[in-house]
This record gives sequence, structure tokens and C-alpha cells, in this order.
Amino acid sequence: MDRRRWLKLTGAGLTASLFVPVGRGADPKMAADPKVWDATVDKAIAFLRKTQAEDGSWSAAKSPGCTGIILTGMLQTGKVTAKDPMVEKALKYIEGLINPKDGHIAGKDNPRPQLLNYVTSVNVMALQAANRPDLYGKVVKNGADFLKKLQWDDANGKDAKDDFYGGAGYDSKSRPDLSNTQIFLDALKAAGVPQSDPAYKKALVFVSRCQNLKSEFNDQPWAGKIDDGSFIYSAAAGGQTKVENPDNALLGYGSMTYAGIKSLIYCGASKDDKRIVKALDWIRKNYTVERNPGMPDARKERGLYYYYHTMAKCLDAMDVDTVDTPDGKKHVWRQDLTDKLAKLQQADGSWTNTVDQWMEGDPNLVTGYVLMALSHTKAKK
Repeated sequence: MDRRRWLKLTGAGLTASLFVPVGRGADPKMAADPKVWDATVDKAIAFLRKTQAEDGSWSAAKSPGCTGIILTGMLQTGKVTAKDPMVEKALKYIEGLINPKDGHIAGKDNPRPQLLNYVTSVNVMALQAANRPDLYGKVVKNGADFLKKLQWDDANGKDAKDDFYGGAGYDSKSRPDLSNTQIFLDALKAAGVPQSDPAYKKALVFVSRCQNLKSEFNDQPWAGKIDDGSFIYSAAAGGQTKVENPDNALLGYGSMTYAGIKSLIYCGASKDDKRIVKALDWIRKNYTVERNPGMPDARKERGLYYYYHTMAKCLDAMDVDTVDTPDGKKHVWRQDLTDKLAKLQQADGSWTNTVDQWMEGDPNLVTGYVLMALSHTKAKK
């Protein structure tokens, strides 16, 4: 198949999607305006320099994971390195969360169980982004090994027939969901865990069951009711979505659909896999940087910045530069997203969501999400 047009495919008699890669943004026309990108990122980092706590953290009272998200975003932009004094302080804070006995990075002394997966995952990513394997190589490996123990599988009493199987929750006892599972997979990939590792194969089962797609990959009774390729929050315990509706249908939405596609790729699904083709068809029909698509109008901004960073990471992982929507328009997503985020940036360099759901009322955390997103919209060298 010609790589430059790898997804001009058909399914059920309809063109499923058309995403044309041209070298990961090598063409400046396919990347964010460098001046806009630089100014936006510089203002964000300047804001974070002012809000960092004396112990090196950001918003630690809300979650020790906030620092990992912020540090990952800053480092991935390439604007700062591990030698920056601000970064050094943040790394010291994360070092203080390392639990050498259990291997996680969520606190030395009795961390809250519901923090274990998310916080360890984001801190694995932050330590890897620091590019100091001499200091953190063993810690990152231990963190990845710990995360794999949280995955629901036979060792946890769940076989492949169970709807918990392969997923990750907040900890080893929490019901799995796609949000926790996607960040679990982000961490494994960042840590260099090879795709041949059984954790990916098991995760593929759970991720596939989170999709509104009746196929050999999803045997759940609700899979074919909507059948639009979108992803829901969790396939476990009969299925759950964050989109409330009067018919109790398990409607998918943008952040989870991008999370699902990215997770499928990380788990080894090919780009012409029917699951990805169908999901991308949903994306092209619902492409937007104005809202978290799939959410009802009253909740369109819920999880908006989480949506932005998941969208950017997914499309970058797919190695695509444009999204062609049914109206015939070709959207250069890196430009669209960067321009939107630049407009939403506050005068002090931060971002915040007026809908304070899922901690998005915290400007430190949201600015971290934005930097993670912007790290995927810059022109590639």
C-alpha cells in the first residue's frame, strides 16, 4: 500500500476516512506557525516558573500527578531541559515520590490507592522526558513493572472472557476504564516496553471492547447498538460512558475515541485495521477544536483540555497531517489546534477551563495538558 495514502479505504460501501501524511509536519504548511507556537509556549513556561512551589511541585495538594503532567509537557516542547533549575526542582519532587519497595512513583508513605496508576504513569513519562537514563533508568523500569501488575488479567482473577480483562483502573482493585488504560499504555511506551510484551496484547482486548463496533473484537451485548466506531469510557461492568442521555445508550465521545485509536496503535493494530478505520470515520465526521465532540451541548467543554492533548498525541502517533471532513475541507490539525490554544491562553500565560470538571479548573494542570498538546503540533526537524 502506498504509505502516502494509507487510509483511502472503504467500509460498508462508504469511504471510511482520508488522512494523508506528508512527513510528520516536515512541510511548514502542515505545522503550527513557529512564531505563534514559540510565543504561546514561552508564555506558558513563564507562568509555570512563577507558580512552582518551593518543593518543586505544582498543585501537589490536589494530586502529586500534576507535577508529572506539567514536567512532561514542558520537556517535550524542547524549550527546557533537565539542567534548567525549575526542572531540577521538579525532578527532585518526583524523586521524593519513588517507592523503592513497591516500585511505583506515587509516594513513599502510604499513597492513596486511587493514585497509583495515574500518578506512576505520568511520573514515568516525566522521568523519561528528562532524558537521564543514568539517574532514572532503573526507576522507570521498576515503575513500568509495577504498572503491569495493576492490569486486570488471570493473575487478578479475570480471564479473557471477563469485561475487566486487559484494562487498567486507578489501582489493582478499581474497575478498569479507557482513560486509565490509555495513560498506562502511554507510560509503557515511554518506558520502552517492547510491543511484544503481553501487557499490550491483553490491553488490546479491553480497548477493543470499549468501541461501539460489533465485530470479532467486541463481544459485548451493546457493541452493535450504535456501531459508529466511537469509544466509551469503559467496557467493564456492562459498559459506562460520560455522555448522559435519556435512552441510556453508551455514546462515545472525542477524548475517548482519540484515546482508543492511539491505544490500538500502541498495542500493535495496523492503520488499516477495521477498528481504526471505523474510529477515524467517526473522527472525520466529528472533527473540531471547539469542543469535546460527542458531549451534549450543555457539557461540551467537559474534559476539553484533556481532549486537546489526547487528540494531538493520537494524530501525531498516526503520522498524519490533515483530516479531511465530509464537507470536503482539508484540516491541518496542527495549525487548527495551535491557533485555538493561542486564542484561549490567558494574559498570564495559563489556561483554565470554566467548567471545573476532572480538575480542569486548576490552571497549573491545564497548562500542563496544553504543553503536552503543543509538543505534538510544532514543526518536525
